[in-house]
Amino acid sequence: MYIFAPRYKHQMDHKVKVGLVQMSCTSSKEENLAKAITQVREVAARGAQIVCLQELFTSLYFCDVEDYSNFLLAESIPGPSTDTLSSVAKELNVVIIASLFEKRAQGLYHNTTAVLDADGAYLGKYRKMHIPDDPGFYEKFYFTPGDTGYKVFETKYAKIGVLICWDQWYPEAARITALMGAEILFYPTAIGWASTQDVGTNTEQYNAWQTIQRSHSVANGVHVVSVNRSGQEGELKFWGGSFISNPFGTVLYQASHTEEENHVQELDLSLSDRYRTHWPFLRDRRIDSYTPITKRYIDGE
Repeated sequence: MYIFAPRYKHQMDHKVKVGLVQMSCTSSKEENLAKAITQVREVAARGAQIVCLQELFTSLYFCDVEDYSNFLLAESIPGPSTDTLSSVAKELNVVIIASLFEKRAQGLYHNTTAVLDADGAYLGKYRKMHIPDDPGFYEKFYFTPGDTGYKVFETKYAKIGVLICWDQWYPEAARITALMGAEILFYPTAIGWASTQDVGTNTEQYNAWQTIQRSHSVANGVHVVSVNRSGQEGELKFWGGSFISNPFGTVLYQASHTEEENHVQELDLSLSDRYRTHWPFLRDRRIDSYTPITKRYIDGE
């Protein structure tokens, strides 16, 4: 049952090239945006059709402190950055996944990712659902939890699901997005090692971060693309390590922990049918038994 047979003859390959941009940032929004666009151009020149940028790429990761002045970094979506990136997407015929700090209204802010199609069209936004509050990651100070629900975007090249950083620890988010038809799960991310932690702790944390996301590939039979930042910012050393896993969790590519990198990887999306057919996790789901998952905790009597 579990030995892979040759693909059915009627199955057609559905291949798409994805571009990852792992970079360090400065305090200048203009410099960061220009740098990101340069990287988008580079991966597009190498054939990338869908390009994912890291979380909050237009600034330093400001959530390491609680500082009211950082709200000045926010912008409307659609707005200046999406307008600029829309022109680039149209010029290069690429899809761009852009994570930005959104000002929705006075006093109301979100951690939001916009998706721009290959013709420059703004396809919509996803607002981060899970908001952390840990030392060095004081996101609840800045971000209101998302209210868009989980989203998929029908782009020119594939139907994609976009989640953001802390969302990546939650199998429910990946499952729902996959059930909505996402062929690839993208995770713009900003996560790193604390300088106060030892090497063993740091390594264990990175391994957990990658493992949980690879498990989303396995459970849902889809590719996962996770794009993190690199470089030292204050007490945080972002661990890079951007990676792609196939629908059975095999790592197809992993970036350096220390260097800025961009990468183009061809994905065969028809593999989802192959893996889902031979390991039919979706078929065997007992959806009639899952109601308790909506409880915070199942207390004993």
